[in-house]
Amino acid sequence: MTPLAWCLSLPVRGYRLLFSPWVGHGCRYHPTCSAYALEALARHGGIKGGWLTLRRIGRCHPWGGSGIDNVPE
Repeated sequence: MTPLAWCLSLPVRGYRLLFSPWVGHGCRYHPTCSAYALEALARHGGIKGGWLTLRRIGRCHPWGGSGIDNVPE
């Protein structure tokens, strides 16, 4: 994992540790947005992985469709 990807993964890891247990398992995507973010950052690095993460979080709202969303190759 690149240093930028590692830095960007810290807030995601913090969210998973502190807030995710309180929010519950109501995520409409599989894998969850936080799991997707960690995988995208590890696989693609900070810039592209960060962009993929932002796109995913941008689609995570109650008015969109639902489904399975995998990290692109």
